[in-house]
Amino acid sequence: MKIAVLALQGAFYEHETIIHELGADCMELRKKEDLQKPFDGLILPGGESTTQGKLLRELDMFAPLQEKIKNGLPVFATCAGLILLAENICNDDRTHFRSLPVTVKRNAYGRQLGSFHTVQNFGGMSAVPMTFIRAPYIESVGKDVEILARVDGNIVGVRYQNQLAISFHPELDSDRRVHRMFLESIR
Repeated sequence: MKIAVLALQGAFYEHETIIHELGADCMELRKKEDLQKPFDGLILPGGESTTQGKLLRELDMFAPLQEKIKNGLPVFATCAGLILLAENICNDDRTHFRSLPVTVKRNAYGRQLGSFHTVQNFGGMSAVPMTFIRAPYIESVGKDVEILARVDGNIVGVRYQNQLAISFHPELDSDRRVHRMFLESIR
């Protein structure tokens, strides 16, 4: 199994390390030609969603990647990646892939000083560590979107068809269960 990680900006290296640790191959998506290589799943990492969206368009990667996602490519999105997938962003006019029927609030927990760590249940797993850094949360979900986690009543994890999207950064903690869940959904 080969997992592609969007490597334009953000925490892509940390995801790559975990994917290798869990026994899968990994490749970086840095230019349009990389999209021609075969891969079985995609990780959209945390970082800055506006920058990532801008670079995807400038590098002419946006449309082919959007088509792959809409055609069923398994995708795991963390933080900024969730914003890239969201159909609606309540506090920003810019949207990106629009493949996930949710409404997201950017920087919902405030600026960098609003970052925090907690432990919560996630998709049937207990005591999952969750690190939030300038994180969004999901204000509302569309039909058939499964809610996997909430923190203080706010939705922070969902699954919809081929898409697993979360507000937090599991790549910054030692628990590998969320990444394993993604890989198992592909197998």
